[in-house]
Amino acid sequence: MTGLLGLTALLVIAKEPRPGHVKTRLTPPFTSAQAAALAEAALTDTLETVLRCPARRRVLFLDGVPGRWLPPGIEVIPQASGGLDERLAAAFAAVADGPALLVGMDTPQLTPALLAPVLDPGAWRECDAWFGPAEDGGFWALALAAPDPALLRGVPMSTAYTGAAQRDRLTGAGLRVCDLPLLRDVDTAPDAAEVAAAAPGSRFAARLEYYSRGGLVS
Repeated sequence: MTGLLGLTALLVIAKEPRPGHVKTRLTPPFTSAQAAALAEAALTDTLETVLRCPARRRVLFLDGVPGRWLPPGIEVIPQASGGLDERLAAAFAAVADGPALLVGMDTPQLTPALLAPVLDPGAWRECDAWFGPAEDGGFWALALAAPDPALLRGVPMSTAYTGAAQRDRLTGAGLRVCDLPLLRDVDTAPDAAEVAAAAPGSRFAARLEYYSRGGLVS
């Protein structure tokens, strides 16, 4: 694998941030509309980070339709049907012509510096995969030098051992796995407070502070 700067594709898998469709575990204490606005802020922060990183493609795999939050420079491809493992597998299959890094919309604390090891020119010299574990037992990032949908299909998703199962799938296939830092996803209100504290200048943090002070949806 050559690992040239900009060779890796950057993928984001996300749901359209509309009330009742995203971040339902934030309600209560937040309303459905507030939860959707927080999700929109997190997604916007994530896409802005993606735009600041070197990549051969920047692709959003979306469950829903794009809105005002979508910036120029991001391709949009509808998510495949099926379980999350199938949807992730399909995302990698769509960019199988080179290395790919996939992240979600739940980590607005994401920065180019956090992703830099995967996007470095030498990222693939000693690694076949990069893995970003999440505090809830899942994973916030997965990068593959040679995207293979079989590496994701059948991995149990949304469990406390999803991350371990996915990492085991990679090592079981003989891949050399390099690890990224442990991050916290935004699923619950306590998660949101912790993540906002880790990203004080983000749209997500500003939106959370506004609602925490009794602000209305805007």
